[in-house]
Amino acid sequence: MNTPHPSAPPASAHPAPGALAGVRVIDVSRVLGGPYCGQILADHGADVLKIEPPQGDETRAWGPPFENGVASYYMGLNRNKRGMRLDLSLPEGREQLLTLLTEADVLLENFKTGTLEKWGLGYEALAERFPRLVHARVSGFGADGPLGGLPGYDAAIQAMSGLMSVNGEVGAEPLRVGLPVVDMVTGLNAVIGILLALQERQRSGRGQFVEAALYDCGLSLLHPHAANWFGDGRVPTRTGNAHPNIYPYDAFPTASTPVFLAVGNDRQFQQLCRVLGQPELGQDPRFATAGQRSVHRAELRAALLPLLAQHAGEALVEQLMAQGVPSAPILDVPQALSHPHTAHRGMTVSLPGGYRGLGSPIKLSRTPATYRTPPPADV
Repeated sequence: MNTPHPSAPPASAHPAPGALAGVRVIDVSRVLGGPYCGQILADHGADVLKIEPPQGDETRAWGPPFENGVASYYMGLNRNKRGMRLDLSLPEGREQLLTLLTEADVLLENFKTGTLEKWGLGYEALAERFPRLVHARVSGFGADGPLGGLPGYDAAIQAMSGLMSVNGEVGAEPLRVGLPVVDMVTGLNAVIGILLALQERQRSGRGQFVEAALYDCGLSLLHPHAANWFGDGRVPTRTGNAHPNIYPYDAFPTASTPVFLAVGNDRQFQQLCRVLGQPELGQDPRFATAGQRSVHRAELRAALLPLLAQHAGEALVEQLMAQGVPSAPILDVPQALSHPHTAHRGMTVSLPGGYRGLGSPIKLSRTPATYRTPPPADV
């Protein structure tokens, strides 16, 4: 059972108002980036109405697994929302949307550039009719430029933005990050943009157009690789689990569970050496400073492997963390979700009827996120 942190948000049908209570959002987005944005807004109290096309959001079918006929993929992105279906290709559907927008603060959409404009629902037309409306769009590449208006999906943007080129083992092929990181950070940036626009509206009384493009967001994730390239002109390469700038910042085997050592400074490295029973290693000129450890990483790894092989992974991590050395056992997904600290932080959620999901990582002391309703059923 979930044992929430004392400040964790309640899973209640009648929670206290959230930070965005009173903000009304019409979410006509589909798939991931837009719905993820909408769920974050809803978790924090916004009234979010999810409008799906007649056939439903396609992620309803992105399974298995399925929960009561709906894919878990959809279930992970759409809680706390009310639901309805509209056919916006028909005049009556568009009229219904316009009626809903009369009371809305935010329109969230991810239509292909030109679609809403063709229907008379583009930003300029809506801004004239609803001057306070914040119109937020999640797109692939933006509306113009060499790639403007083209469709974008997470994996394709990972490939094109350079993310895949730095992800994978040394000497191996480029590798997609094993989760939709571009889609998710695009959703996060859409939330930030919406909140910025709502804040500015308090001064000006006017809404504005907010766009979060997958392409831009993929590029924004390139730290430190872009900074390194700007600095020395060398093409960043794949380094496996190892950090390109600091060491030991890498995964290592032990006598049991493999661990990740995230040593970021000289003091932490000296503490690591003491815990491993080799304090003199911290004074070796090849390893005494961060820059030298990075240059001599192959020799350092070779020196650490036999020392780590004498320790059980999780027990070693406890020792290292107690001494201020960042480290962690490498857990699988069920192990991570069932970890006692996951429960303590309120990072898993359950609702009556069987819904389970991830909690909000955004912790507010007076107006925390709340979990009120599961995703819309077949509406």
